[in-house]
Amino acid sequence: MNLRWKVAQAAEIRWWNRYLRNKEVNTYMDQKRAYWHRVLDACNLNLPKGAKVLDAGCGPAGIFIAIPHCEVIAIDPLLDAYERQLPHFQAADYPYVQFRCQPIESISEQGVFDWVFCLNVINHVADLNKSLDALWAALKPGASLVLSVDAHNHAFLKRLFQLIPGDILHPHQYSLLDYQQMLLHRKARIDRTILLKKERIFNYYLFIAQKPEPFG
Repeated sequence: MNLRWKVAQAAEIRWWNRYLRNKEVNTYMDQKRAYWHRVLDACNLNLPKGAKVLDAGCGPAGIFIAIPHCEVIAIDPLLDAYERQLPHFQAADYPYVQFRCQPIESISEQGVFDWVFCLNVINHVADLNKSLDALWAALKPGASLVLSVDAHNHAFLKRLFQLIPGDILHPHQYSLLDYQQMLLHRKARIDRTILLKKERIFNYYLFIAQKPEPFG
């Protein structure tokens, strides 16, 4: 799996270079910012001013670009490569964000964040269980994890993609039920499961899961 993750990471930076090659910087960033506002509106998420937010696996244009009123830490193992290779990402443009070039598994904060966003990222990580544990530990009690996933619609294709890397960018291949069970195993209260996009092989879902307050 570690080799598969390294291959996926190399493919990821190549993908971003191809995707953004002919996209004018300001136009693309305005479109991406508007997209994140639509996601927040669709999920009825209103982050208060000064909220402590983690954007885990932020990429070059993660949700951090749309929440300048928050205190944000944004992490991604490819951040240095994005800043070197992509004019669309320059860390200095976001003074309210603390950027860290690191994988999700290495998050050290525990009980710090009001909101943790991990959007279209969790099936990119090297170690899925360690990543989910780190995201969950980073939340304050009563805080919320916003997690989006590409979920398999067909058990046969899920198993096939797990055995054969037919989707090079995504080392992990699971169904909606699989992801729900992963959250429930961590004692999450799944407040909402939102279908964002429906396709033949995968559907794109977003979970909003709350970390329970301790008893007493």
